[in-house]
Amino acid sequence: MIFENTKAFAQKLDSQDSLRKYRNEFYFPKVNDKEVIYFTGNSLGLQPKSAKNYVDEIMNDWANLAVEGHFYAEKPWWDYQERFAEPLSKIVGAKPLEVTVMNTLTVNLHLLMVSFYRPTKSRFKIICEEKAFPSDQYMFQSQVNFHGFKPEDVIVEVKRREGEHNIRTEDIIAKINEVGDELALVLIGGVNYYTGQVFDMKTITAAGHKVGAYVGWDLAHAAGNIKLKLHDWNVDFAAWCSYKYMNSGPGNASGCFVHEKHHNNPDLPRFAGWWGHNKERRFKMEPTFDPIQGADGWQISNLPVLSLAPYLASVEMFAEIGMDALIEKRDQITAYLEFILHEIDKEISSNFEIITPSNPAERACQLSVFLHGEGRSLFDYLMKNGVITDWREPNVIRLAPVPLYCSFEDMYNFGQILKKGILEK
Repeated sequence: MIFENTKAFAQKLDSQDSLRKYRNEFYFPKVNDKEVIYFTGNSLGLQPKSAKNYVDEIMNDWANLAVEGHFYAEKPWWDYQERFAEPLSKIVGAKPLEVTVMNTLTVNLHLLMVSFYRPTKSRFKIICEEKAFPSDQYMFQSQVNFHGFKPEDVIVEVKRREGEHNIRTEDIIAKINEVGDELALVLIGGVNYYTGQVFDMKTITAAGHKVGAYVGWDLAHAAGNIKLKLHDWNVDFAAWCSYKYMNSGPGNASGCFVHEKHHNNPDLPRFAGWWGHNKERRFKMEPTFDPIQGADGWQISNLPVLSLAPYLASVEMFAEIGMDALIEKRDQITAYLEFILHEIDKEISSNFEIITPSNPAERACQLSVFLHGEGRSLFDYLMKNGVITDWREPNVIRLAPVPLYCSFEDMYNFGQILKKGILEK
């Protein structure tokens, strides 16, 4: 498609958008009494209007049923998480038995490392990407210390080549082969939070398995954003937060995946709790842990259903739309944003550098832009003029045109505000 940098063209694209009605299903903040252009769905998604109804339903059941809500609420609380299995399995490319919802992201990654990071004297190293999200870095360091190793001896970062912003797949594979028999675990973010690069999870997973390592993925920026096939790719485990592209609310519950090949392995350790115990016998208060078959067997505590409620509202919206339709719009609106940035760059010689891969297969719903010659003042200008975006040191803004609620006209209007901000400076 040949794009045009005009409001009329952007409005034409919006009129042809099969997802345009969903924009009205979300609340938008306002700046100067106008709805903002919202580019930070990769940090916190907007609130679905239906979320309050799902929360109110639980509040009403709590008021009217109290403890009996566990069994007699319209959506009984004791198996509330089971409503996620079918829709979430389609979002992440899994079997329903392989997914569950519990805790928060880093907590779940720690719990999954109990099962899948089992270092020995000869096989103990972890491969991750350079500039992984800090929470992952802290997790690796603490896990390694817990097992009596030194982080500098264990954690192997795959680095970007000199002068490049993204990590090459062949460099990850080479590092996996180099570490070889010493490699216990590969754990990488499926989409790099800083650059927006999408990693080749299928190829990397196969390479890790070839040298005898477990392979897991932090899908914080991937779930609800890219096409995932966790089961088919033979991924051992994965976890993701729900509050970015899946709009469940700040700090909300995390999803987990454990491949079915591990479900019946008695030698695989896990930290146990009563919500992971045999569902039919849970309230018999038996002394010995008998895990539920499937990913639910990794649960520990009674579920925070008030947190799960807005997540369920969003997941059911995803089920109605389907990932294929979301990805189709994602690719088009991201490409249009890229076009707008290049057009503004040509008009005013601003020297932007998009550090996210230009190949659509290697990116998703994010463009990270290096603002050469610009500073924090431009970011501040955008925020004051109704563009909610994200600043990352040293000089990068991250733009996430989420297909559920961003419009093509938003992209055009952003370009005009950006241009004005640079010229006024």
